[in-house]
Amino acid sequence: MKKLLVANRSEIAIRVMRAATELGFRTVAIYSHEDRYSLHRFKADESYQVGGPDAPVKNYLNIPEIIRIAQDVGAELIHPGYGVLSEYADFAQACADAGSTFGGPTPERLRGFGDKTAARKIAEKA
Repeated sequence: MKKLLVANRSEIAIRVMRAATELGFRTVAIYSHEDRYSLHRFKADESYQVGGPDAPVKNYLNIPEIIRIAQDVGAELIHPGYGVLSEYADFAQACADAGSTFGGPTPERLRGFGDKTAARKIAEKA
């Protein structure tokens, strides 16, 4: 793997990109129209706007658009940062379905952790 897309913004995106750069990855940032002057955009090797104006939160959760950008630019690895996408099994599954590596637990694990009974069984088994 040579290229990592960070599906997050601001400080967490910068931290992930810094670590990725140290590991020899090229980095890709996504940004909403409202974040077009944000630092994380300029710290990445490449950056691409996701979505249109007037929907900054919705744009960062636009899974099909994030996957499309990753495919268009050849990012093999997608890191969700922290927050909603890092816990969303459907995002991890969308990455896998697109042939990208999700920088986090498998979709199956995320589904299990989202259910308290299943999570307890996983913990007991471990």
